[in-house]
Amino acid sequence: MRTLIRSMLATATLAGAMIQTGCAATERGHEQNYARHPQAQPLIAELSQQGFEESYLKSVLGQAKRQESILEVMARPAERRLTWGEYRKIFLGQTRIDQGVAFWRQHADTLARAEQTYGVPAEIIVAIIGVETRYGRIMGNYRVLDALATLGFDYPKRGEFFRGQLKEYLMMAREESIEDLTALKGSYAGAMGFGQFIPSSYRNFAVDFDGDGKRDIWNNPVDAIGSVANYFKQHGWQSGEPVRAPVVFNQPVQDDWVNQGLKPQLSLQQWAERGVGTDQTLDPTQPATLMRMQSGEQYRYWLGLHNFYVITRYNHSRLYASAVYELSREVKAAREKVSS
Repeated sequence: MRTLIRSMLATATLAGAMIQTGCAATERGHEQNYARHPQAQPLIAELSQQGFEESYLKSVLGQAKRQESILEVMARPAERRLTWGEYRKIFLGQTRIDQGVAFWRQHADTLARAEQTYGVPAEIIVAIIGVETRYGRIMGNYRVLDALATLGFDYPKRGEFFRGQLKEYLMMAREESIEDLTALKGSYAGAMGFGQFIPSSYRNFAVDFDGDGKRDIWNNPVDAIGSVANYFKQHGWQSGEPVRAPVVFNQPVQDDWVNQGLKPQLSLQQWAERGVGTDQTLDPTQPATLMRMQSGEQYRYWLGLHNFYVITRYNHSRLYASAVYELSREVKAAREKVSS
């Protein structure tokens, strides 16, 4: 009898566990259907007012899949956990420099035209594409729809921003006659193409640089080059102006002077009055920000100028902007060496 009772109890426990597992699976399935997510309703309503069919929107959102790996990466961005020395090693290797020279050689005419049209140096354009995708070799393997939905609905810290990008993605697809929204792939943050444009950047800054009637930043390096140059132009790049300047200290620096935001607040003259100067001859009225970055056991100091700030509009990180700037100089020097 005791054996029978134990058997009956075990069976009941197993059945209960199976029911709970089934319920959990149902709940997960419900959560993964982003069309049913509470925060999807305002998005659907807003887009419906702009001419989208509600059934279409629900169908698209229902195809989006939550990607746990995206949430894990967002929690540990390289720009926050690496020192400058560690970050620099990732982007300033000889292979990337050599590939940059080859990319420049292959697209020399297009880069020259972009520089003339937008006033952005060819080496900066090359460096952006080199840092972002190794010159088109690594554009990302996440479905853009999945990335934007995952971050829009399951990443509260920046959910509003990414729901906005999801809206931009749907608008972009309609404008560009993209029928299958699951087909486009990009980064874990939904950035696309050679230059890794998020949807709003594509809509605002991508250009048809070869005149074929399409703005193709995924397969057409000509459009990608023009689009990156236009992005910088529209964000205020000042042609012929420097990016960064070395620092000469005339007195000890105070900790609360360094790394205080990316946008320059004080002029070079004001920095000089604090004993922070430079050995370069620059306009003293030019704004600058003082940066301190760690490499090994040492610290390096620079004055970030207006064009440095413009680079941070692409990725809001002084590490990123420094990597782009230094890669641009390395690629340019290597190209000149090969050409001489």
